Amino acid sequence: MNDKQGGGADTGVRGDDDPRLAFIYQEAVRGLLHQQNVVESLNTRAGNLIFAAAFATSLLGSRALSDGLGLWDWIAMTLLLGIGLLIAIMLYPYYNYTFRFDPEELLSQYVDGGADTTMSAIHRELALRIKADMINNWRVIQRIRMALQLSLILFLLEILAWVFSIGGV
Repeated sequence: MNDKQGGGADTGVRGDDDPRLAFIYQEAVRGLLHQQNVVESLNTRAGNLIFAAAFATSLLGSRALSDGLGLWDWIAMTLLLGIGLLIAIMLYPYYNYTFRFDPEELLSQYVDGGADTTMSAIHRELALRIKADMINNWRVIQRIRMALQLSLILFLLEILAWVFSIGGV
């Protein structure tokens, strides 16, 4: 008597189609999509920072430099240069992100390879691969995030330097 006929405990899970693995794979993909959104958000913030720094520098810098070049002006321009370098780091086209699979590789590994691979096995392998990709992506994201945080601090210091220059401190 098999389990489906009432003889034993039936989990409803066949060896080749485990819905738990499909769920885990879907969550891994969701995490990777979230990570991609974080990268896009950081790039947008870097673009916004370019605009804010240019606006503040043109508005405050023109006023501050109208009476000559002083210490605070040099400090503000040095901070602006630092912001520019950090923005270049943030916007540098990193090509070592991994947000998707290579279809040709998937076909050769799971379809054309000759081995009869179950969907559960595919979901498991791909979920683990996504985790490894997320770890590699996170290293680059952390660099960009740190550059953004540092550039925001430099931006605030630049504004203060321009204000001190205008105020004659």
